Amino acid sequence: MQLKNDRFLKAIWRQPIDKTPIWIMRQAGRYLPEYRATRERAGSFIQLCKTPELACEVTLQPLQRFSLDAAIIFSDILTIPDAMGLGLELVESLGPRFNHPIRQARDIERLAVPDPNSLHYVYEAIALTKRELAGLVPLIGFCGSPWTLAAYMIEGQAKQGFSQVLALMQEDPRLLHNLLDILAQSVAAHLNGQIAAGAEAVMIFDTWGGLLELADYQAFSLYYMQQILSLLYRDYNKKRIPVILFTKGGARFLERLAGTGSDVIGIDWEISLQEARQRVGERAVIQGNMHPALLLETPEVIREEVRKILASFGQGSGHIFNLGHGITPDVPPEHVKVLVDAVHELSECYHEK
Repeated sequence: MQLKNDRFLKAIWRQPIDKTPIWIMRQAGRYLPEYRATRERAGSFIQLCKTPELACEVTLQPLQRFSLDAAIIFSDILTIPDAMGLGLELVESLGPRFNHPIRQARDIERLAVPDPNSLHYVYEAIALTKRELAGLVPLIGFCGSPWTLAAYMIEGQAKQGFSQVLALMQEDPRLLHNLLDILAQSVAAHLNGQIAAGAEAVMIFDTWGGLLELADYQAFSLYYMQQILSLLYRDYNKKRIPVILFTKGGARFLERLAGTGSDVIGIDWEISLQEARQRVGERAVIQGNMHPALLLETPEVIREEVRKILASFGQGSGHIFNLGHGITPDVPPEHVKVLVDAVHELSECYHEK
């Protein structure tokens, strides 16, 4: 199906565009009252993720409000460990938690790449969303990185510093590598399943890669993302499928990320777009990088920040506007509209007519 708005994909392939494309990490989420209503109908976050019709519904909600240039399927990075039997639940005060976290070597030894049928609800949601989008914008699929998944699986939930996975890295690196290898195969299979279902781009969220120093980052995070890239359907059904890598806190690893062969590198607010563009060159497109907290400021401040970010990247294609991390639940939806409209309006001067 011919896309009505292919600005996002054209930016990735550095083709001429009229405006800088924008989509927002967690653009379908708790800041939207309609999302909260759908989640209440679902009964729980997990049930929302696992009901394709509802996942499709919330994926489309931000597109009904804002002129976004891409949709991202509503799911969760922890679906793979859940399919491995760790028992995912969402605790309101704590966030995601596993009922059966990894606690000893035999917990890792009995893990295997999940049966694709255990994740069928994600693929069904993608196929349904594609039909509902009817070519409006491209649809992005995603997964967590092996390192990030391992951190949650070993800790059992999000904890500052993730001390247990760092301890395992020091005490038994071989065992951790075994886990990361299984997860790399699982992530590649899951992303390929999403591509086969209709995703036109895929993203790997390395949320906790920034915890690592350079040598450990290369060995325990980047290496496995590189393995995933080698296993992905980069060309599928006569289409090139772009890949986005995002390591939060990964500005110091930028050259290494650009060397993976990923099409897009996501950055957070710790580095300017100007510096990122200089360091990455033509090896990858840059995605980012507004601080989510700025969406709590006045519309005037939001527009000024958009102006600064666009100026920092400068002329031409090769930039996808996004936040440096996910949108927060306390952001007024009206401020998101200000952001999206400002990106489109203020970026026109950076593209040839």
